Amino acid sequence: MKVGILGGGQLARMLSLAGTPLGVDFVFLCQAHDACAATVGEHLHARFDDKQALEQLAAQVDLVTYEFESVPAESVEYLNRQLPVYPPPQALATARDRLHEKTLFNELGVKTAGFVNLTSLEDLQQAVATIGLPAIIKTRTEGYDGKGQQFIRDASELAAAWEALHGVPAIIEAFVPFDREVSIIAARSVSGKMAFYPLTENEHREGILRKSTALANDPMQKLAESYAERLLEHLDYVGVLAIEFFQVGDALLVNEMAPRVHNSGHWTIEGAETSQFENHIRAILDWPLGSTALLGHSVMLNLIGKLPDNRKVLAQPHAHLHLYGKDERPGRKIGHITVCAKDEAAVSKTIRAIGEV
Repeated sequence: MKVGILGGGQLARMLSLAGTPLGVDFVFLCQAHDACAATVGEHLHARFDDKQALEQLAAQVDLVTYEFESVPAESVEYLNRQLPVYPPPQALATARDRLHEKTLFNELGVKTAGFVNLTSLEDLQQAVATIGLPAIIKTRTEGYDGKGQQFIRDASELAAAWEALHGVPAIIEAFVPFDREVSIIAARSVSGKMAFYPLTENEHREGILRKSTALANDPMQKLAESYAERLLEHLDYVGVLAIEFFQVGDALLVNEMAPRVHNSGHWTIEGAETSQFENHIRAILDWPLGSTALLGHSVMLNLIGKLPDNRKVLAQPHAHLHLYGKDERPGRKIGHITVCAKDEAAVSKTIRAIGEV
């Protein structure tokens, strides 16, 4: 069995590392010369819209998946006419556009913050009168890790904010004074079987995820699962889906979804019976999904911009180091550390020690 992946970053790399022991081979289509997944599979060095490369990929593999939302929709549709592409193109089309995404959430009875589509400065001014300030302007596509976002505190900032968009399609969204940020990782197979991981509490700084903590028996688990199930069924989804929420009191407001394996689920490699990466491979191949049960207490720490001292990290009990083979660069995700133990106090002690290395 051979799987093609659009993209060659760390998510593609970890998918391959999970699938290879199951007897699956991988081919990555990625234009980066230094694609970090290239060491764990075959690398087709080409643009995503290169028809010749797409044909070559389709001829080599049994099906195709992708590691991020910014792959051209036309390329996905082109491949899907020749062989299965999972998650399905309609899921990608929805997730890559914030307006379509949030509209679907509301249609399915899944709550979001108030939002308004923007086509002019007048739209922006009227939207602020409706949803109030502070608010956040977000580009409809291409935004991740805080990119493509402007936080607006005062009406005097509106004209400059609109000019800064340079005509890029955008929405404005009411600011949510949330109690915490959580996410759920779900999987659905070709035959419709579903599995849900324990809810994860997430901490961001400067728009980038820094820490994810797996939660056992969280009171919001069932509500998050019910929202995820609505989306999985409606989209006839296949693969792993991540959904990020703001919790406000006893309500969950969906922030966004990601039609792929997700940073907030990296803890599952050591912290769950079956990782999100393995379950994605199982789902798209229609193999039985693995157990998502926790193996203890798990916390994931992202490594942003700068590599740690490997020896000092690995000297800490319960610490598992994952480096992606990327060069250091400010704001870049270059690895993560998972801390897993049966005892929550032991996890906390190890995290404190890692913070000092």
